[in-house]
Amino acid sequence: DILVDGQLCDCDVVVNCQVGDPVPLEVKLTNWSKHSVGPFALTVMPYQDYQNGVHNYDLQDAITFVGSNTFYIDSVKPTKDSVYFGALLFLYTGDFYLNIKFHEDNCSKELPLSWLCLPSVHIRATEPVV
Repeated sequence: DILVDGQLCDCDVVVNCQVGDPVPLEVKLTNWSKHSVGPFALTVMPYQDYQNGVHNYDLQDAITFVGSNTFYIDSVKPTKDSVYFGALLFLYTGDFYLNIKFHEDNCSKELPLSWLCLPSVHIRATEPVV
């Protein structure tokens, strides 16, 4: 489950926030398998989609993380979950997306594609209302 500013996100939801306000981000990983999983790392990568097939990941002047954008997970036991909290700070207006990936932490290869299927989260940063 992915929550942005307290709102549960899926591929059809656009979360609105204001430039300059920290936006809480919560990612909950639930292990529905019969075996423990891990260790791996969860990485949140913001980008802009230019609607022409180009994704801009070079956003250090537009978005900053409060805390880290990578969380390390030792293991998650069967039927248990692990929750990770962070926050984003948008410095400019625009439409942004979050690409959330899980990577094996014990070697350089990525987990199977089925582990990387989290939908992109759409966030619209707007000017603060005065």
